[in-house]
This record gives sequence, structure tokens and C-alpha cells, in this order.
Amino acid sequence: MAPSRIIPATGQDLDKYWQLDVQSAAAANFSAIPDGLKSQIKKFRFRKEKTIAARILKINAETDEVEMETELEDCSLEEIQEEICEHQPRYIIISYKYAHDDGRLSYPFFFVFYSPRGCNIEQRMRYAGTKGKLQEELGVTKG
Repeated sequence: MAPSRIIPATGQDLDKYWQLDVQSAAAANFSAIPDGLKSQIKKFRFRKEKTIAARILKINAETDEVEMETELEDCSLEEIQEEICEHQPRYIIISYKYAHDDGRLSYPFFFVFYSPRGCNIEQRMRYAGTKGKLQEELGVTKG
């Protein structure tokens, strides 16, 4: 039997209680990010190719770890879209060639969190809870 929780009586204490409760729930609601995945993404970030490429990541429900689902090289944005599961959340990391107005070329690297309507709410919460930690550990920004 779980121990009962004592809820503070004053408004100020109650605000602190709820804030701590929400923070601890959010911290506990993220999946593991293996070192191997981190090194794969680091290699992807510094790749030498100058084409559009993407990595699609998912959370393995059995191991509760983020893992690589698909690696796409020399692809179009439409091909990336076709690879994304329509009924489950995914993380997508994209590197593409961008031509600036002044003729310079850059190769932005960005992060997309995809969470379609109609998928399992528990799954959506797991992905949302892991998103910030994943961005931080992989060194990617949101797109």
C-alpha cells in the first residue's frame, strides 16, 4: 500500500506542493537515451555530405529507450514525410542544404517533434516528457 500524501493547508504552501508534484512527475516521465544513439547523432551532425538527410527516432516500448528507427540520406522532404508513422509520435532530426539570398550555403540541423492526433495519450505523454531531455542530450534545437 502506497503511503498517503499530506497536502498543505495554506494557499502558498499548496502552490509549492503542486509545483513540486508537477516537476517530479515530468522528471520521471522520460525515456532513456543510450550513449550509442548520442554518438550516432553526433556523427550525423558532422557528416560531410551536402544533401538533405534525416534520422527518425522512436521510443521502444519494451526497453523504454529512444532508438533510431530510420536513417535517410540524399532524400527529399516528401520522402521524409512518407517515412513517418502516421499513428505514432516520432522525433525527426533533419540536415538540409540552405541557399541564402547572398549566395552563401549553410546546412541547418534541426529537431521536429511529431505527435499526431488520435494516438495513445500515454504514448503522447511519454514522447512529450522525453522531448526536452532528448534535445538537451543530443544538442539539437526545435524546428
